[in-house]
Amino acid sequence: MKNKVVIAGVGMVPFKKPGQSESYDVMGATAARNALTDAGIDYKLVEQAYAGYVYGDSCSGQAALYQVGITGIPIYNVNNNCASGSSAFALAVQAVEGGTVDCAIAVGFEEMSPGAIDLVFPAKTSPLARHSESVAKLMGLTDAEQQLPPAVCMFGVQAEMLQKEYGVSELALAKIAIKARKHAAHNPNAIFRDPLSEEQILVGQPIYRGLRKLFACPPSCGAASVVVCSEAFARKHGIRSDIQLIGKGSCSDRAEYFEGDVMDVLFRGVSREAANMAYESAGVGPDDIDVIELHDCFTSNEIITYTALGLCDMADAEQFVLEGQNTYGGKVVVNPSGGLLAKGHPLGATGLAQITELVWQLRGDAGERQVAGARTALQHNGGLGSAGFVHIFQRA
Repeated sequence: MKNKVVIAGVGMVPFKKPGQSESYDVMGATAARNALTDAGIDYKLVEQAYAGYVYGDSCSGQAALYQVGITGIPIYNVNNNCASGSSAFALAVQAVEGGTVDCAIAVGFEEMSPGAIDLVFPAKTSPLARHSESVAKLMGLTDAEQQLPPAVCMFGVQAEMLQKEYGVSELALAKIAIKARKHAAHNPNAIFRDPLSEEQILVGQPIYRGLRKLFACPPSCGAASVVVCSEAFARKHGIRSDIQLIGKGSCSDRAEYFEGDVMDVLFRGVSREAANMAYESAGVGPDDIDVIELHDCFTSNEIITYTALGLCDMADAEQFVLEGQNTYGGKVVVNPSGGLLAKGHPLGATGLAQITELVWQLRGDAGERQVAGARTALQHNGGLGSAGFVHIFQRA
Protein backbone atom coordinates (compact mmCIF):
# COMPACT_ATOMS: atom_id res chain seq x y z
CA MET A 1 0.00 0.00 0.00
CA LYS A 2 1.34 3.42 -0.95
CA ASN A 3 1.91 6.08 1.67
CA LYS A 4 -0.05 9.31 1.37
CA VAL A 5 2.29 12.18 0.59
CA VAL A 6 2.03 15.32 2.72
CA ILE A 7 3.38 18.64 1.44
CA ALA A 8 5.22 19.55 4.61
CA GLY A 9 6.86 22.81 3.56
CA VAL A 10 7.42 25.08 0.58
CA GLY A 11 9.73 27.98 -0.12
CA MET A 12 11.24 30.07 -2.88
CA VAL A 13 13.22 33.23 -3.53
CA PRO A 14 12.02 36.16 -5.67
CA PHE A 15 12.87 35.57 -9.31
CA LYS A 16 15.29 38.02 -10.93
CA LYS A 17 16.47 39.04 -14.38
CA PRO A 18 19.79 37.48 -15.50
CA GLY A 19 22.71 39.21 -13.86
CA GLN A 20 20.65 40.53 -10.93
CA SER A 21 20.41 37.42 -8.76
CA GLU A 22 22.66 35.74 -6.24
CA SER A 23 24.58 32.69 -7.42
CA TYR A 24 22.64 29.46 -8.01
CA ASP A 25 23.99 27.76 -4.88
CA VAL A 26 23.00 30.65 -2.60
CA MET A 27 19.52 30.84 -4.12
CA GLY A 28 19.07 27.08 -3.86
CA ALA A 29 20.20 27.01 -0.24
CA THR A 30 17.88 29.88 0.67
CA ALA A 31 14.88 28.24 -0.98
CA ALA A 32 15.61 24.94 0.82
CA ARG A 33 15.93 26.71 4.17
CA ASN A 34 12.65 28.50 3.54
CA ALA A 35 10.90 25.20 2.85
CA LEU A 36 12.37 23.58 5.96
CA THR A 37 11.37 26.57 8.09
CA ASP A 38 7.87 26.37 6.64
CA ALA A 39 7.74 22.68 7.58
CA GLY A 40 9.16 23.43 11.02
CA ILE A 41 11.88 20.78 10.82
CA ASP A 42 15.67 20.62 10.70
CA TYR A 43 17.55 19.44 7.62
CA LYS A 44 18.93 16.58 9.74
CA LEU A 45 15.51 14.90 9.50
CA VAL A 46 15.59 14.84 5.68
CA GLU A 47 16.62 11.43 4.34
CA GLN A 48 17.00 12.11 0.60
CA ALA A 49 17.33 15.18 -1.60
CA TYR A 50 16.69 15.81 -5.29
CA ALA A 51 18.05 18.88 -7.09
CA GLY A 52 16.70 20.05 -10.44
CA TYR A 53 18.63 22.38 -12.76
CA VAL A 54 19.72 22.65 -16.40
CA TYR A 55 22.50 25.22 -16.74
CA GLY A 56 25.04 23.93 -14.24
CA ASP A 57 27.84 21.46 -13.77
CA SER A 58 27.28 18.04 -12.26
CA CYS A 59 26.67 17.92 -8.50
CA SER A 60 25.42 21.51 -8.33
CA GLY A 61 22.77 20.14 -5.96
CA GLN A 62 25.47 19.33 -3.44
CA ALA A 63 26.94 22.83 -3.80
CA ALA A 64 23.56 24.30 -2.84
CA LEU A 65 22.47 21.87 -0.15
CA TYR A 66 25.86 21.63 1.57
CA GLN A 67 25.18 25.21 2.65
CA VAL A 68 22.09 23.92 4.46
CA GLY A 69 23.76 20.88 6.00
CA ILE A 70 26.31 18.18 5.26
CA THR A 71 24.58 15.12 6.67
CA GLY A 72 25.62 12.31 4.34
CA ILE A 73 22.21 11.82 2.72
CA PRO A 74 22.09 10.92 -0.98
CA ILE A 75 21.60 13.96 -3.22
CA TYR A 76 20.37 13.20 -6.72
CA ASN A 77 20.89 15.77 -9.49
CA VAL A 78 18.13 15.93 -12.11
CA ASN A 79 18.19 17.57 -15.57
CA ASN A 80 14.95 17.25 -17.54
CA ASN A 81 14.91 20.58 -19.33
CA CYS A 82 12.10 22.93 -18.21
CA ALA A 83 10.55 20.10 -16.16
CA SER A 84 13.65 19.56 -14.01
CA GLY A 85 12.03 20.90 -10.84
CA SER A 86 8.92 18.77 -11.32
CA SER A 87 11.15 15.76 -11.98
CA ALA A 88 12.95 16.35 -8.68
CA PHE A 89 9.59 16.63 -6.91
CA ALA A 90 8.25 13.46 -8.56
CA LEU A 91 11.29 11.49 -7.40
CA ALA A 92 11.00 12.81 -3.85
CA VAL A 93 7.31 11.83 -3.87
CA GLN A 94 8.16 8.38 -5.18
CA ALA A 95 10.63 7.82 -2.36
CA VAL A 96 8.07 8.75 0.32
CA GLU A 97 5.11 7.06 -1.37
CA GLY A 98 7.00 3.78 -1.70
CA GLY A 99 8.28 3.85 1.88
CA THR A 100 11.97 4.19 1.01
CA VAL A 101 12.13 7.30 3.21
CA ASP A 102 9.78 9.21 5.48
CA CYS A 103 10.95 12.68 4.45
CA ALA A 104 12.59 14.08 1.32
CA ILE A 105 13.33 17.49 -0.13
CA ALA A 106 13.26 18.70 -3.73
CA VAL A 107 15.08 21.88 -4.66
CA GLY A 108 15.32 23.56 -8.04
CA PHE A 109 17.43 26.50 -9.14
CA GLU A 110 18.73 28.22 -12.23
CA GLU A 111 21.17 31.05 -12.93
CA MET A 112 20.47 31.92 -16.55
CA SER A 113 21.86 34.22 -19.24
CA PRO A 114 19.79 36.73 -21.23
CA GLY A 115 18.43 35.93 -24.69
CA ALA A 116 16.67 33.02 -26.36
CA ILE A 117 17.55 29.57 -25.05
CA ASP A 118 19.80 27.66 -27.45
CA LEU A 119 21.89 24.49 -27.36
CA VAL A 120 24.80 24.46 -24.90
CA PHE A 121 26.69 21.71 -26.73
CA PRO A 122 26.04 22.39 -30.44
CA ALA A 123 28.77 19.96 -31.55
CA LYS A 124 26.93 17.03 -29.96
CA THR A 125 23.73 15.31 -31.06
CA SER A 126 20.85 17.54 -30.01
CA PRO A 127 18.28 15.94 -27.70
CA LEU A 128 15.72 18.03 -29.59
CA ALA A 129 16.79 16.73 -33.00
CA ARG A 130 13.87 14.31 -33.35
CA HIS A 131 11.41 17.05 -32.42
CA SER A 132 12.99 19.62 -34.71
CA GLU A 133 13.07 17.18 -37.63
CA SER A 134 9.45 16.20 -37.06
CA VAL A 135 8.27 19.81 -36.95
CA ALA A 136 10.33 20.61 -40.06
CA LYS A 137 8.86 17.64 -41.95
CA LEU A 138 5.26 18.23 -40.87
CA MET A 139 5.44 21.98 -41.52
CA GLY A 140 7.80 22.06 -44.53
CA LEU A 141 10.35 24.32 -42.86
CA THR A 142 13.32 25.66 -44.82
CA ASP A 143 16.94 24.96 -43.91
CA ALA A 144 17.27 28.55 -42.67
CA GLU A 145 14.28 28.15 -40.36
CA GLN A 146 15.79 25.01 -38.92
CA GLN A 147 18.88 26.99 -37.87
CA LEU A 148 16.86 29.19 -35.51
CA PRO A 149 17.01 28.51 -31.74
CA PRO A 150 14.76 25.44 -31.26
CA ALA A 151 12.25 27.13 -28.94
CA VAL A 152 11.82 30.12 -31.26
CA CYS A 153 11.30 27.87 -34.27
CA MET A 154 8.93 25.39 -32.63
CA PHE A 155 6.75 27.82 -30.72
CA GLY A 156 6.65 30.26 -33.62
CA VAL A 157 5.11 27.39 -35.57
CA GLN A 158 2.76 26.60 -32.67
CA ALA A 159 1.48 30.20 -32.51
CA GLU A 160 0.99 30.32 -36.27
CA MET A 161 -0.86 27.00 -36.29
CA LEU A 162 -3.21 28.21 -33.56
CA GLN A 163 -4.12 31.21 -35.66
CA LYS A 164 -4.32 29.61 -39.11
CA GLU A 165 -5.60 26.12 -38.35
CA TYR A 166 -7.65 26.62 -35.18
CA GLY A 167 -8.90 30.18 -35.57
CA VAL A 168 -7.35 31.55 -32.38
CA SER A 169 -6.74 35.26 -32.91
CA GLU A 170 -3.69 37.28 -32.01
CA LEU A 171 -5.95 39.15 -29.61
CA ALA A 172 -6.60 35.95 -27.65
CA LEU A 173 -2.86 35.23 -27.55
CA ALA A 174 -2.27 38.78 -26.29
CA LYS A 175 -4.98 38.40 -23.63
CA ILE A 176 -2.95 35.57 -22.07
CA ALA A 177 0.03 37.91 -21.58
CA ILE A 178 -2.26 40.65 -20.24
CA LYS A 179 -3.76 38.23 -17.72
CA ALA A 180 -0.29 37.12 -16.62
CA ARG A 181 0.77 40.67 -15.78
CA LYS A 182 -2.54 41.42 -14.06
CA HIS A 183 -2.12 38.40 -11.79
CA ALA A 184 1.58 39.11 -11.16
CA ALA A 185 0.82 42.63 -9.95
CA HIS A 186 0.12 41.10 -6.54
CA ASN A 187 3.09 38.69 -6.50
CA PRO A 188 6.29 40.03 -4.86
CA ASN A 189 8.22 37.04 -6.28
CA ALA A 190 7.42 37.93 -9.92
CA ILE A 191 9.74 39.93 -12.17
CA PHE A 192 7.21 41.66 -14.44
CA ARG A 193 4.34 43.28 -12.51
CA ASP A 194 3.50 46.28 -14.66
CA PRO A 195 0.35 46.00 -16.80
CA LEU A 196 0.48 45.36 -20.54
CA SER A 197 -1.91 46.63 -23.20
CA GLU A 198 -2.98 44.96 -26.43
CA GLU A 199 -1.22 47.74 -28.32
CA GLN A 200 2.11 47.13 -26.56
CA ILE A 201 1.97 43.43 -27.35
CA LEU A 202 0.77 43.55 -30.95
CA VAL A 203 2.78 46.50 -32.27
CA GLY A 204 5.05 45.78 -35.25
CA GLN A 205 5.75 42.51 -37.02
CA PRO A 206 6.11 39.10 -35.33
CA ILE A 207 9.64 37.85 -34.59
CA TYR A 208 9.04 34.61 -36.48
CA ARG A 209 5.82 33.23 -37.94
CA GLY A 210 3.19 33.67 -35.20
CA LEU A 211 5.63 34.51 -32.41
CA ARG A 212 5.87 37.98 -30.88
CA LYS A 213 8.33 39.03 -28.18
CA LEU A 214 5.68 39.43 -25.47
CA PHE A 215 4.14 36.06 -26.34
CA ALA A 216 7.26 34.47 -24.78
CA CYS A 217 8.41 34.08 -21.19
CA PRO A 218 11.80 35.55 -20.22
CA PRO A 219 14.90 33.64 -19.10
CA SER A 220 15.44 34.37 -15.42
CA CYS A 221 17.16 33.32 -12.22
CA GLY A 222 15.61 31.85 -9.11
CA ALA A 223 15.07 28.89 -6.82
CA ALA A 224 12.24 27.02 -5.10
CA SER A 225 11.95 24.02 -2.82
CA VAL A 226 9.35 21.58 -1.47
CA VAL A 227 9.58 19.20 1.51
CA VAL A 228 7.43 16.05 1.36
CA CYS A 229 6.80 13.45 4.04
CA SER A 230 4.53 10.62 5.10
CA GLU A 231 1.49 11.15 7.34
CA ALA A 232 3.18 9.23 10.15
CA PHE A 233 6.25 11.47 9.94
CA ALA A 234 4.03 14.55 9.99
CA ARG A 235 2.23 13.37 13.12
CA LYS A 236 5.47 12.52 14.88
CA HIS A 237 7.05 15.90 14.21
CA GLY A 238 3.99 18.11 14.53
CA ILE A 239 3.87 19.02 10.84
CA ARG A 240 0.60 20.22 9.35
CA SER A 241 -0.74 17.53 7.05
CA ASP A 242 -3.77 19.17 5.47
CA ILE A 243 -2.19 19.68 2.03
CA GLN A 244 -1.66 16.37 0.27
CA LEU A 245 -0.78 15.09 -3.18
CA ILE A 246 -3.80 13.15 -4.43
CA GLY A 247 -2.93 12.51 -8.07
CA LYS A 248 0.05 12.46 -10.40
CA GLY A 249 0.96 11.76 -13.98
CA SER A 250 4.28 11.78 -15.80
CA CYS A 251 5.41 10.64 -19.22
CA SER A 252 7.64 11.18 -22.24
CA ASP A 253 6.71 11.17 -25.93
CA ARG A 254 4.99 8.38 -27.81
CA ALA A 255 6.30 7.44 -31.27
CA GLU A 256 3.02 8.41 -32.96
CA TYR A 257 3.39 12.05 -31.85
CA PHE A 258 6.18 12.54 -34.37
CA GLU A 259 4.10 11.43 -37.34
CA GLY A 260 0.74 13.03 -36.55
CA ASP A 261 -0.39 16.50 -35.49
CA VAL A 262 2.51 18.91 -34.94
CA MET A 263 0.80 20.13 -31.74
CA ASP A 264 1.49 16.74 -30.18
CA VAL A 265 5.22 17.20 -30.83
CA LEU A 266 4.96 20.55 -29.04
CA PHE A 267 3.83 19.49 -25.55
CA ARG A 268 0.15 18.73 -26.20
CA GLY A 269 0.70 14.98 -26.37
CA VAL A 270 2.68 14.62 -23.14
CA SER A 271 0.49 17.18 -21.37
CA ARG A 272 -2.71 15.33 -22.28
CA GLU A 273 -1.34 11.96 -21.23
CA ALA A 274 0.09 13.21 -17.93
CA ALA A 275 -3.19 14.98 -17.16
CA ASN A 276 -5.28 11.87 -17.86
CA MET A 277 -3.03 9.83 -15.57
CA ALA A 278 -3.28 12.44 -12.81
CA TYR A 279 -7.07 12.74 -13.03
CA GLU A 280 -7.47 8.97 -12.91
CA SER A 281 -5.19 8.53 -9.92
CA ALA A 282 -6.83 11.43 -8.05
CA GLY A 283 -10.38 10.40 -8.84
CA VAL A 284 -11.25 13.92 -9.99
CA GLY A 285 -11.81 15.65 -13.32
CA PRO A 286 -11.18 19.07 -14.88
CA ASP A 287 -14.38 20.52 -13.40
CA ASP A 288 -13.14 19.75 -9.88
CA ILE A 289 -10.04 21.94 -10.17
CA ASP A 290 -10.18 25.40 -8.53
CA VAL A 291 -6.74 26.77 -9.36
CA ILE A 292 -3.99 25.84 -11.83
CA GLU A 293 -0.34 26.71 -12.33
CA LEU A 294 0.58 25.61 -15.86
CA HIS A 295 3.55 25.86 -18.20
CA ASP A 296 2.94 29.11 -20.09
CA CYS A 297 6.39 29.33 -21.68
CA PHE A 298 4.56 30.94 -24.63
CA THR A 299 1.02 32.30 -24.74
CA SER A 300 0.23 29.74 -27.43
CA ASN A 301 1.35 26.93 -25.14
CA GLU A 302 -1.01 28.10 -22.40
CA ILE A 303 -3.94 27.86 -24.81
CA ILE A 304 -2.85 24.44 -26.07
CA THR A 305 -2.56 23.28 -22.46
CA TYR A 306 -6.17 24.28 -21.74
CA THR A 307 -7.25 21.66 -24.25
CA ALA A 308 -4.74 19.06 -23.02
CA LEU A 309 -6.02 19.46 -19.46
CA GLY A 310 -9.63 19.13 -20.59
CA LEU A 311 -10.65 22.68 -19.62
CA CYS A 312 -12.14 23.32 -23.06
CA ASP A 313 -12.18 21.94 -26.60
CA MET A 314 -9.92 23.43 -29.26
CA ALA A 315 -12.93 24.92 -31.03
CA ASP A 316 -13.86 26.79 -27.85
CA ALA A 317 -10.35 27.90 -26.85
CA GLU A 318 -10.61 31.49 -28.08
CA GLN A 319 -13.98 31.97 -26.41
CA PHE A 320 -12.59 30.49 -23.18
CA VAL A 321 -9.90 33.19 -23.17
CA LEU A 322 -11.96 36.16 -24.35
CA GLU A 323 -14.73 35.41 -21.84
CA GLY A 324 -12.23 35.33 -18.97
CA GLN A 325 -12.92 31.74 -18.03
CA ASN A 326 -9.19 31.45 -17.11
CA THR A 327 -9.13 34.09 -14.37
CA TYR A 328 -10.91 35.23 -11.21
CA GLY A 329 -14.67 34.94 -11.63
CA GLY A 330 -14.30 32.42 -14.47
CA LYS A 331 -14.32 28.64 -14.66
CA VAL A 332 -10.85 28.22 -13.12
CA VAL A 333 -8.06 30.59 -12.11
CA VAL A 334 -4.98 29.87 -14.23
CA ASN A 335 -1.54 31.05 -13.07
CA PRO A 336 -2.49 33.35 -10.18
CA SER A 337 1.27 33.82 -9.66
CA GLY A 338 1.59 35.45 -13.08
CA GLY A 339 3.02 32.25 -14.52
CA LEU A 340 6.25 31.95 -16.45
CA LEU A 341 5.25 34.91 -18.63
CA ALA A 342 5.37 37.37 -15.73
CA LYS A 343 7.05 35.57 -12.88
CA GLY A 344 9.97 34.39 -15.03
CA HIS A 345 11.21 30.94 -16.00
CA PRO A 346 14.39 29.78 -14.22
CA LEU A 347 14.18 26.30 -15.67
CA GLY A 348 15.08 24.14 -12.68
CA ALA A 349 13.01 26.21 -10.25
CA THR A 350 9.82 26.56 -12.27
CA GLY A 351 7.97 23.36 -11.35
CA LEU A 352 8.70 23.73 -7.64
CA ALA A 353 7.70 27.41 -7.70
CA GLN A 354 4.38 26.38 -9.26
CA ILE A 355 3.81 23.90 -6.43
CA THR A 356 4.79 26.51 -3.85
CA GLU A 357 2.17 28.92 -5.22
CA LEU A 358 -0.52 26.24 -5.19
CA VAL A 359 0.24 25.24 -1.60
CA TRP A 360 -0.09 28.88 -0.56
CA GLN A 361 -3.42 29.01 -2.41
CA LEU A 362 -4.74 25.85 -0.74
CA ARG A 363 -3.69 27.12 2.69
CA GLY A 364 -5.38 30.48 2.07
CA ASP A 365 -2.04 32.28 2.37
CA ALA A 366 -1.85 33.89 -1.09
CA GLY A 367 -2.87 37.39 -0.05
CA GLU A 368 -4.40 39.49 -2.84
CA ARG A 369 -3.85 36.59 -5.27
CA GLN A 370 -6.03 34.27 -3.20
CA VAL A 371 -8.54 32.16 -5.10
CA ALA A 372 -11.60 32.12 -2.89
CA GLY A 373 -12.41 28.69 -1.47
CA ALA A 374 -9.58 26.92 -3.31
CA ARG A 375 -9.52 23.26 -2.28
CA THR A 376 -8.17 21.34 -5.29
CA ALA A 377 -5.20 22.52 -7.35
CA LEU A 378 -3.39 21.26 -10.44
CA GLN A 379 0.24 21.80 -11.46
CA HIS A 380 1.39 21.27 -15.05
CA ASN A 381 5.00 21.47 -16.21
CA GLY A 382 6.67 20.32 -19.41
CA GLY A 383 10.21 19.99 -20.65
CA LEU A 384 10.83 19.96 -24.39
CA GLY A 385 12.66 16.84 -25.36
CA SER A 386 10.24 15.77 -23.78
CA ALA A 387 8.89 15.32 -20.26
CA GLY A 388 5.33 15.95 -19.10
CA PHE A 389 4.19 16.27 -15.48
CA VAL A 390 0.83 16.93 -13.84
CA HIS A 391 0.32 16.88 -10.07
CA ILE A 392 -2.99 17.37 -8.24
CA PHE A 393 -3.12 18.64 -4.67
CA GLN A 394 -5.99 18.94 -2.23
CA ARG A 395 -6.66 20.51 1.14
CA ALA A 396 -8.09 17.97 3.56
